[in-house]
Amino acid sequence: MNVLALVGATSHISAALAGGGRWAVRFDPPAGVKFNSVRRGSCLLWVDGVPEPVNLVEGDCFLLTRPLGFTLASDPGIPPEPAGPLFAEAVDGVARAGVGDDVLLIGGAFSFTERARALLLDALPPVIHVPAATPEAATVRWAMGEIDNELRAAPLGGTLVAEHLALVMLIRTLRLHLARAGGTGWLAAVADPVLAPALRAMHARPAQPWTVAELARVAAVSRSTLAARFKEVVGRGPLEYLTGWRIELAADRIRRSDDTLSSIARAVGYGSESALSVAFKRTTGLSPRAYRRGLAPARRHTPTSRAVGAPSR
Repeated sequence: MNVLALVGATSHISAALAGGGRWAVRFDPPAGVKFNSVRRGSCLLWVDGVPEPVNLVEGDCFLLTRPLGFTLASDPGIPPEPAGPLFAEAVDGVARAGVGDDVLLIGGAFSFTERARALLLDALPPVIHVPAATPEAATVRWAMGEIDNELRAAPLGGTLVAEHLALVMLIRTLRLHLARAGGTGWLAAVADPVLAPALRAMHARPAQPWTVAELARVAAVSRSTLAARFKEVVGRGPLEYLTGWRIELAADRIRRSDDTLSSIARAVGYGSESALSVAFKRTTGLSPRAYRRGLAPARRHTPTSRAVGAPSR
């Protein structure tokens, strides 16, 4: 799924959480997308602003797509203890709440580049729950089981393997959400059978001077059908989408390379640096040069250009 590569999705695996007896743990709002899998037992999840708790049982997974505080607990009405001190005192990669280990959760977080929320996350609900009983969730359960195995056995490169498996889980979870709920936005467009051929063409050849007629031929539909479907799912027309895609590609090149702005402009379909600058500023609020200057301090202090997932509780 090239949209995840473009938004710089990376993962970080945190310490596991074991709970026993009556317990409750309060978590601060995560910086990125939080995920957890229940490997043993059951518990309740409360998310700030979501009216009903989510009942979690063994094999369930969930994603939190908003920076919202949340609580995991054995039962309602238990005063929660803060997660920070518990995870600071984790032993052998396991933080403990209550008495015993009736419940075990493993998880972490996904981080994205700064424009990902508008492109990807804002179209998602605050909580995506993947029940273990759902037949199509088998791959998600497999990925989480392999993550658990990698972390327990601690082989060479185990953490890196676990982080890549977490990205597999993210892709599968997003696919499941789209299959169940449909929806609108960038992610839904990628999965839409009418839009997908046109999107693949634009993604593969962004510098081509596409017209609505050419994109409609690729999608094997009429121009009016393609335009209407884009408006319905994406909220804008095909050429508006193309502009947004080109700007995302340009921003990605600016983040990850020292290429000249003229060469970036040509690569993404603009004839000159000035033409790119006009479109880039209209979309992001910054000129390409200002955008690059804003990245300079972070690039000086980051060993590689790969986004790094922030530690997660």
